[in-house]
Amino acid sequence: MCLGMFMAILDIQVVATSLPTIQSTLAISREAMSWIQTAYLIAEIIAIPLTGWLTRALTLRWLFVIAISLFTLASIGCAFSSSFTTLVSFRVLQGFAGGVLIPAVFSAVFLLFPIRLHPVATTMAGIMAVLAPTVGPVVGGWITDTWSWHWLFLINVAPGVVAALATPMLLPRERPRLSDLATLDVPSLGLLAVSLACLEIGLKEGPQHGWLSPFCSILIVLSAAAATVFAIRTLRTAHPVVELSTFKSRSFAIGCALSFCLGIGLFGSVYLMPVFLAYVRHHDAFEIGTIMLVTGVAQLATAPVAGLLESRFDPRWLSAAGFGLFAIGLGCSAFESRVADFQEMFWPQVLRGVAIMFCLLPPTRLALGSLTASRVPDASGLFNLMRNVGGAIGIALIDTILYGRTGGHAEALRERLIAGDVTAAQAIGLDLTLFTHRPPQVSDATVEAYLRPMVEKAAFALSANEAWALLACVALLGLLLIPFAAGPLEGIDAGADRL
Repeated sequence: MCLGMFMAILDIQVVATSLPTIQSTLAISREAMSWIQTAYLIAEIIAIPLTGWLTRALTLRWLFVIAISLFTLASIGCAFSSSFTTLVSFRVLQGFAGGVLIPAVFSAVFLLFPIRLHPVATTMAGIMAVLAPTVGPVVGGWITDTWSWHWLFLINVAPGVVAALATPMLLPRERPRLSDLATLDVPSLGLLAVSLACLEIGLKEGPQHGWLSPFCSILIVLSAAAATVFAIRTLRTAHPVVELSTFKSRSFAIGCALSFCLGIGLFGSVYLMPVFLAYVRHHDAFEIGTIMLVTGVAQLATAPVAGLLESRFDPRWLSAAGFGLFAIGLGCSAFESRVADFQEMFWPQVLRGVAIMFCLLPPTRLALGSLTASRVPDASGLFNLMRNVGGAIGIALIDTILYGRTGGHAEALRERLIAGDVTAAQAIGLDLTLFTHRPPQVSDATVEAYLRPMVEKAAFALSANEAWALLACVALLGLLLIPFAAGPLEGIDAGADRL
């Protein structure tokens, strides 16, 4: 199951690194290119909260088999797509199936294992969940450079077939409740889909078109309205699509809030680093992935320690240590220069890699470990949904800073250069000899053309530092939320029907 989840998460990253190659091969416009990713993410974010209802109807065993089989077949369809429409259609199927796999694995941790093995199982699932975004860029870059973009999808086939054949023999046999499919609240499902799809599209378009633009304003209002009606209808119906009443558990609610904060920091950092390294440092996808492997190695090294400590200490203390260290790691990147590269990024990545395991594993136990077995599937879907929504919001906030602040920083640097500020010349990397002794035959237009790229890169680096600072503040917010969580014994459901 972890193998299937890993491939589903990895697929997002490896495809992102090769979008320009796919664009040129299929003759896709630049405006339409982003929908290759957006279609996947919208389908995924809609599928995640439905996992609980699907688990009750199909059982965990058959839900996983169907989902991994659909993901594998859709991957083959993507690989052999010859047009933009065909590719996006298969990406929707792939995203929906991938969205089911992620919460299904975290449900399995608490449904298939006794309490004493929860730390080990959570650690294994956690490693797969956070390692995939880290190694994705280097895997995607290597595949595109070595083979072709089709193999970005074909690499899913062998693991998918193995998982589809093995899980029916390994997962416990339960009787499906197919009659529950007839109780599906179709209007609630439609409201949920509209709300999450509008939110995802609004977050994608907002930074470029402006958050107050008519298009984005309509999407955000529609998302909020649909979410409100969905919540009211769900709390009143006898057969809810998603059990929102689970949020009455204080530990679960705080765990979801921590998952949201982690999503902003994790997905935000994995997005911001490649953007900086590509635009400012001119690294290709494979070089970027190699630099970012530091975080993955730190995660792997920390995982056994995190699993060992999780079984011995209060998850609140471990979560506090994780989010505190995560904030430090993110904050250290807020002081990087425009020439920052592997060495300057090494220790902040190590700190974040160590912290991420403590930001994921203890909050997962805090959120799901005290619930009854019947409530775990729904809760797992909501817990993972919060992380993905946090990631989407985090990337939107980063883009807002990069689009909105870079121009102002560039203008400020330009004015300082005109005023003869030596520190501004040093900030953009200009040779001070040229700055103080300009050759008389060089025109103003020549000087401006020469300096513009240097100013833009320095301004972009300043905006990136502000984005890192924002991510650090979100991690600190997570740290401040932890004291409100219930203790290990306070949060246990009365009469829990543990398996």
